[in-house]
Amino acid sequence: MATATKFVKEHWLTILNQEVIACTRCPRLVAYRQQVAREKRRAYRDCEYWGKPVPGFGDPNARVVVLGLAPGAHGSNRTGRPFTGDASGNFMYPVLYEAGFSNQPNATDRNDGLKLRDLYITAAVRCAPPDNKPLPQELANCAPYLDREMEGLKRAKVIVALGRIGFDAYLNYLKRRGELERRGHYVFQHGAKYEMKNGKVLLASYHPSNQNTQTGKLTREMFMQIFKEAAQLADR
Repeated sequence: MATATKFVKEHWLTILNQEVIACTRCPRLVAYRQQVAREKRRAYRDCEYWGKPVPGFGDPNARVVVLGLAPGAHGSNRTGRPFTGDASGNFMYPVLYEAGFSNQPNATDRNDGLKLRDLYITAAVRCAPPDNKPLPQELANCAPYLDREMEGLKRAKVIVALGRIGFDAYLNYLKRRGELERRGHYVFQHGAKYEMKNGKVLLASYHPSNQNTQTGKLTREMFMQIFKEAAQLADR
């Protein structure tokens, strides 16, 4: 019976991810992700790029959900897994490992053996956008996938929003559900923590982008503290 229950829990996610991967709702993003996959970056010219929308990744029974911005052009758009194969992932996964959320600190490709424990990673937009800036309509087109994902992650207690777009994406999800009237009370800043009406906690962090980490706007210690707090909140 336990096996059947596990299958039901994970089957919804398999269906959702298949739909995400096949999505062509945003012509600009379709054209861009395919162009990047064709032209490639010189360092990866021998790699076969994923070049499709990137599905979420992690534990479907997770109590902590990480909500990012979008796939990186030569990271997730190349490897097909969130935060895999680029500087953001190289910064994030060692922190997740140290915080007890993953079985290894490295993320290079979909077959590297990485597994997440009690943590699931998703994004506001599933295709790599030019200049890492999705348009409002592209965010809206992707929103139904986020809605279904959040509904399916039944055990989620903590949402870690990476960057303002991820933060706003979660607030907009709550608005669509009728669980949030106004967003004005919720201000994005690193380390901000909000107890939401749905019983979950929204934690805000600067995005681990190369720009933020190389300039020291986001340090390893700052990021580590976010995930230590997420673990503590999940255990409450």
